[in-house]
Amino acid sequence: MSTVPEPASAPATDSDVTSRLDELRRAYADLQARGLSLDLTRGKPSAEQLDLAEPLLALPGQGHHLDADGTDTRNYGGLAGLPQLRRIFAELLDVPVDQLLAQGNASLTLMYDTIVQALLFGVPGSERPWSAEEQVTFVCPVPGYDRHFAVCEELGIRMVTVPMTPDGPDAEAVAALVADDPTIKGLWVVPTYANPDGAVVSEAVARRLVSMPTAAPDFRIFWDNAYAVHHLTEHETKSANAIELAEAAGNPDRVVMYASTSKISFAGAGVSFFASSPANVAWFTKHLKIRSIGPDKVNQLRHALFFRDADGVRAHMAKHRAILAPKFSAVVDILDTRLGDAGVATWTRPDGGYFVSVDVVPGTASRVVELAKEAGIALTPAGATYPYGEDPQDRNIRLAPSMPPLEEVRVAMDGVATCILLAAAEAAAS
Repeated sequence: MSTVPEPASAPATDSDVTSRLDELRRAYADLQARGLSLDLTRGKPSAEQLDLAEPLLALPGQGHHLDADGTDTRNYGGLAGLPQLRRIFAELLDVPVDQLLAQGNASLTLMYDTIVQALLFGVPGSERPWSAEEQVTFVCPVPGYDRHFAVCEELGIRMVTVPMTPDGPDAEAVAALVADDPTIKGLWVVPTYANPDGAVVSEAVARRLVSMPTAAPDFRIFWDNAYAVHHLTEHETKSANAIELAEAAGNPDRVVMYASTSKISFAGAGVSFFASSPANVAWFTKHLKIRSIGPDKVNQLRHALFFRDADGVRAHMAKHRAILAPKFSAVVDILDTRLGDAGVATWTRPDGGYFVSVDVVPGTASRVVELAKEAGIALTPAGATYPYGEDPQDRNIRLAPSMPPLEEVRVAMDGVATCILLAAAEAAAS
């Protein structure tokens, strides 16, 4: 199962890591001398993964531009996206087809658009546009996804944090914040294999989040289900059905779900999805039709033809798993071997998603990233998993092993382990 790391241990005793300072400095000098140029910064699919969807480039094929319902995909219209493709992903996301929109290649665009529309016009249940409020605040579980935080920062939305747990955001901490603060309009959640710690929202946590009283009547949960089908084991974790739970709790408009094929087919030419209550879908579509005359239906048709059905997506993701799982195993195995007895770090063992989260000795994450950079290993900046890029304990590092070849992942992780040990030894000796 995925585990969320406990706080990193205090620096090891003088008799172990500290006494090895000179040895670690020599090992680090040897690492620098290798002239490496390795990158573990972002969760991009590898070229090998992208090759899995190469047949998409030949679809739909000359003369094959009609979808299963007879729609000419070359023309305007079809604002909600092709029903043929929506039916496939409605099954995978466990939502009604008529409550699911299929759009362009990036779910991040849909999230951004949702918030901008809320700021300009308000959402169902709003008394006024969010921008007319004195302050708009979002709750951000940490460690979390830097692009969520960047959207808030760009749009002037204040961010407050709650801890992540193995079962998702600390629901009681969220409930305490939203109960009395009407400025809190949103909560970011990655429900399945969360970025970066791989946590999965339990049904109990989901029930609490969709049913808790909120001071803002137009509070929304931004349910970014980016990794719903991105399993690293044969056990396929199923997301809590937050939209259904919210309706049962009497808050049908509370949850807005997003997903995409960005890490399923082509990262730069996929399809994104928006799902929510009928009222939220109608609201979003009302504004969408002003800025769009329909999505890229030819691309949606090629995806529908390529996958055929939901089982086709599952079979395709099994091929992704065969490529990714050895890389994630290499990360965990090397951390276990190099750091397991050192008492200087803890790390997750994800069952899916794209990241491994490492907590190092407090106050040393920035130093680890700096050491790695100077040795030719690029890591995500320390603090990226916190709002405004500020990790208050300077301890969390997000590792993204998907893009490099397996052997490069091994080389990079051995180097990262050396950097973690050296930074801990430096801190203990200072």
